[in-house]
Amino acid sequence: MNPSLSVWLQTSLDAAAAVYATMLLLWLISLPIKNASIVDIFWGLGYLLVAGVAASINAPLDVRSRLVIAIVAVWAVRLAGYVAWRNLGHGEDKRYAAMRAHHGPRFAWVSLFTVFLLQGTILLIVTLPITATIVSSRIAEITSGRLAPLSLLDLFGFGLWLVGFIFETVGDFQLARFKAAPDSRGRVMDRGLWRYTRHPNYFGESAMAWGIYLFAASAGAWWTAIAPLLITLLLLKFSGVSLLEQTIVDRRPDYADYQRRTSAFLPWPPKATA
Repeated sequence: MNPSLSVWLQTSLDAAAAVYATMLLLWLISLPIKNASIVDIFWGLGYLLVAGVAASINAPLDVRSRLVIAIVAVWAVRLAGYVAWRNLGHGEDKRYAAMRAHHGPRFAWVSLFTVFLLQGTILLIVTLPITATIVSSRIAEITSGRLAPLSLLDLFGFGLWLVGFIFETVGDFQLARFKAAPDSRGRVMDRGLWRYTRHPNYFGESAMAWGIYLFAASAGAWWTAIAPLLITLLLLKFSGVSLLEQTIVDRRPDYADYQRRTSAFLPWPPKATA
C-alpha cells in the first residue's frame, strides 16, 4: 500500500473509533440522567480528541501541526467550560427536551442515532483540516525526510483564527453579563460586538474554522474546504442563526428592529434607524 495512503487510513480509522466510542459512552451516560445536552459540552473537546489521536500516530510533528493543536486546545477547553457553565442547573436543552417529548420512550434509541452518532459523524468531517494538517507532517517526513516550516498562509490562518476566537469569547462574555443584569429580561442585547453582528459567537466559530482550514491548505490539503463550508452552512441555516431567530421576535418585540439595523452574521456598522 502507498505509505501516504496507509498513514491517512490509520489516522482516519483511529480517529473515527475514538469519536464513536466516546459518543456511545456519552449516550449511555445520558440515559439514566435523562439529559442529552451533555453532547454539547463534548463538541469542542471532540476536536481536541481527534487532534490528539492524529498527533499520537503521526509524531514527530512540524511547527504547523503543533500550532494547530495548541489553538484547538485553547478553543476546545474554553468552549467546553463555557457550555458546561451555561447549562449548569438548567436541565436538558429545549431542543433535546422537545425531541424527547415528541418521541416518548423511543427517544433513547432515536437520540443514539440522531444526536450522538450524527454529531460524531459531523465532527469527523469538520475536523478534516486538523487531521490533514497533522498527517502532512508524517507524509512530509516519509517523502522528503524533513518537516515543513510555517508559511505566510499559516500566519494568515492564525490571524483569522485569532479574530474568530476573540469574537466568540468576547461575544459569549458580553451576552452572559447582559443576561445576568436584573433589567435585561425582554430586552435585546445590542451592545459591544452585538452592535455589529447579531451573532458574534457564530461568526467567530466560522472564522476559526476557516483559519484552521488555511493551515491545512498550506499543507496541500485544499480539498478540506468542505469542513469550514459545512460549519458555516450549519451556523447560518440549521443549528445557528436560523434556529435561534425563529421565535425570538415573539419573546423580544424589539428584536425585529434589531434585525433591520444589524448584520445577521458578518460584522458591519449598524444601519441608521428612522
